Amino acid sequence: MREIALDTETTGINPHDGHRIIEIGALELMHHLPTGRKLHLYINPERNIDDGAIAVHGITTEFLADKPVFADIVDEFLSFIGPDAMVIHNAAFDMGFINSELARLDRPALSMTQSIDTLLMARKKFPGSQANLNALCRRFEIDNTHRDLHGALVDADLLASVYIELLGGLQPGLSLNTEADQKMETKAFTKGVIPDLRFQGDKKAVRHIRAHTPTDSEQKAHDIFLKGLENPIWKRH
Repeated sequence: MREIALDTETTGINPHDGHRIIEIGALELMHHLPTGRKLHLYINPERNIDDGAIAVHGITTEFLADKPVFADIVDEFLSFIGPDAMVIHNAAFDMGFINSELARLDRPALSMTQSIDTLLMARKKFPGSQANLNALCRRFEIDNTHRDLHGALVDADLLASVYIELLGGLQPGLSLNTEADQKMETKAFTKGVIPDLRFQGDKKAVRHIRAHTPTDSEQKAHDIFLKGLENPIWKRH
């Protein structure tokens, strides 16, 4: 399952006022784990950046003067995203800007159904609590000390970690088929405790159906246990 943790920075807060995307950060996730593939683009918005926006992300019009315009990076961006879900914090904001840029180029809009909004996830999971990215990093003890200003790639990276935690978090203590497990299995196979189900050449051993019927002694112990229960619910009328 492929997903893209995505964030953008912009010249202002509303694309309907002519504001544009100036930075895109995207990280690839496979089965909720980062693969290391990423996309980071600075974009010349062909307009000035609001002072309020500069205070948030620190990106200036002068810095972007020699960067490509959106039309020059749109194919690279869409190719990286593909048909997969985009994990976005406040998806309506970023999707609004992305689709505004696509509309300028007469490209089809991306559907909101292609986005997963972690802001909505957080508000549903923690109603009444702060749900911005910094607050969620504090809640989940995710190190965001390097986030002095907003930055698309930094925020996409933090967002990927927050998203995993909102889903329930990873379980580093739970491992399948570790070296210790393999040693225990080998010992059990040797003693004949369990049948060997590991592949042997191109064949695999078949596990025989295990008997579940209790022995006479087990049944008697169970009956005695039930008689010792006071006012069990199955005897109530």
